[in-house]
Amino acid sequence: MDIKRFTLDTYLQPGETFHFARKDVDTNAPRYLHRHDYFEVFLIERGAARHWINERVERLEQGSFVFIRPHDAHALQAIDRQSCRIINVIFAVETADHLKARYGGTFENRFFWKTGPEPDSYRLQGPRMERAVNTALELQTSERSLVLIEGYLLYIMTRVIDHRATAPDQAPAWLAAACQAARQSDVFRKGAAGLVEVSGRGHEHVARKTKQHFGLSPTAYVNRIRMEHAAMVLGGSDMTIADVAADCGLDNLSHFYRLFRDHYGTTPHAYRNRYQKNPIQPAD
Repeated sequence: MDIKRFTLDTYLQPGETFHFARKDVDTNAPRYLHRHDYFEVFLIERGAARHWINERVERLEQGSFVFIRPHDAHALQAIDRQSCRIINVIFAVETADHLKARYGGTFENRFFWKTGPEPDSYRLQGPRMERAVNTALELQTSERSLVLIEGYLLYIMTRVIDHRATAPDQAPAWLAAACQAARQSDVFRKGAAGLVEVSGRGHEHVARKTKQHFGLSPTAYVNRIRMEHAAMVLGGSDMTIADVAADCGLDNLSHFYRLFRDHYGTTPHAYRNRYQKNPIQPAD
């Protein structure tokens, strides 16, 4: 398959530092692969896609978040005529270079700076998926400024794709399984007791291991999951804030407000008003 090269200046208007698109993927097979002179992130918001990437083809499901480097040759096709929608953000190499120069040790061999033949990619689900969509849509109607694209990228790399949210490789298998189970509503509604219960270990042992591998207590770990769930519900439903708190397993509304503000830096009401869904852009 032929490879073309796309350039950032064909997408940007004067004064812009990034381009945002939310569109449906074509069901026709791509005629060619393409590389860029810019960096790109895309999220499969709905449906599934076939992704030609360098020398292989992969299937990407809803929630797939991919960091494309300039030298990657790729193309997308919607699978089985399903409606496949993506959110796509592209920006200058200089922006990535600045982030690497300032935070290189933090992001070493991850995200845009992953070495090897394949780009870095993640599968987002539940609250993290909702957070990724809401954060991206905020860019759609914003000024295309440097500070906003840098803020978006840092937020994605530190708050949406947070390596502390999943058990690291050296964590015991039982802890990894418990952390996965804790993302279910019937578990996180019980708080730390729910995490301990699904782990099959004693509370003190679970507390030592979560502190060792996540730097968090069981309560703090579960409360973060609760707040992610709250954000997802606030962004996608008309439930009252009291009902959202109860849905998280929190009966004390004042405590819920404190946790939410600590996690998102704003109130639940302000968060809901901030993240309004924006219209879809037509496919190119």
